[in-house]
This record gives sequence, C-alpha cells and structure tokens, in this order.
Amino acid sequence: MTLVLDASFFFTEIPVEGAAWTTPSVVGELGDLHAKCRFEALAATGLRVREPRGEDLARVREAALLTGDAGVLSATDQDILALALELEAVLVTDDFAIQNVAHRLGITTRSIRQRPARAIKWRYRCSGCGRYWREPGDCPVCGAPIKRKLK
Repeated sequence: MTLVLDASFFFTEIPVEGAAWTTPSVVGELGDLHAKCRFEALAATGLRVREPRGEDLARVREAALLTGDAGVLSATDQDILALALELEAVLVTDDFAIQNVAHRLGITTRSIRQRPARAIKWRYRCSGCGRYWREPGDCPVCGAPIKRKLK
C-alpha cells in the first residue's frame, strides 16, 4: 500500500505500512523537534519526498471549488492531495477539509487520531442579511461577511 502523509502524521508514533511519500511543503511545516526527528527516522527507512504534478494540482483546485473547501485549503493541503491523486495512494490526515476534497476526487483517506470525516457540501450565507451566495467574501447587498456553513 502506498501512503501520502500529512504533517500531522509526524507528530505521532504510528508505524508506516508500505511505501510512504510526502511533499517538500509538508517537510517545511515541521517546526517541532519531535516531528523533525520522526521525519528523519522515516526518511532513513524509505520515506520519499516529491513535488506533485501541475495537472493534479489543477484537479485538486477544481474539486475544492466544487466542495466549497477552496478557501480553507492551504498550498500544502493542495500538494498532498495532488500527490495522493497522482500516486493513487491512501492519504493519511486528520484534516476534515482535506478529507472532504479527497472524497470528491476518489482518494481513499485514513484518519490518524480523529474520526473520519463524512463528505459534505458547503453553502455560503451572509452574516448580515442572511442571503445565500455561491462563494465567500463580502455580501454585495449589505456588505457583511459571507460565511461558510453546512448545506
């Protein structure tokens, strides 16, 4: 089994089963000494680091727009989703937005410590006048912030 690891994986002592991959942006997020040591130990036993392909990043961005998670996914989140898509790997993460987009893309996910997320679709509602919109931002009617909420 091929796994793509999110940064949160490196804060655990869960064993890796099979080939493991991550992205340079995940490695860059590892500021904690324990996480850095865990990364080094896994790298010594075969963990590979690679950038995702551009075409897979484009598919991830499109899926994130469709699920309503585009505004909350970081560049690192997009990278690991794209790499999992390219490698047809299991994505190991506790991040619900990542899991939601992964579900949309047909990527299998595995939670680390949290319960698995269910697939959801977001709606955007103005916090002032209550109107619904297709995307977040400021309401064109009353100017109040448009917030994300469950559909």
